Amino acid sequence: MSRRGNCHDNAVAESFFSSLKRERIRRRTYKTRDEGRQDVFDYVEMFYSPVRTQVRNGMLSPVEFERQQILKAESV
Repeated sequence: MSRRGNCHDNAVAESFFSSLKRERIRRRTYKTRDEGRQDVFDYVEMFYSPVRTQVRNGMLSPVEFERQQILKAESV
């Protein structure tokens, strides 16, 4: 990573920040910086990480994917 001229180095970060801006920040106006920070924190911890579906997980949210993995492990 961080090689000069490699456009793929920041692909994950660029994708995340694009989603954050499109789905959260552009739709709101914040009165204070702390209000903005709290809203971004809520987006990441409450929606983006546990609820958002992921292609690698078969279009399941991480929470649902983990639940299925636990059920598979228990049935073996």
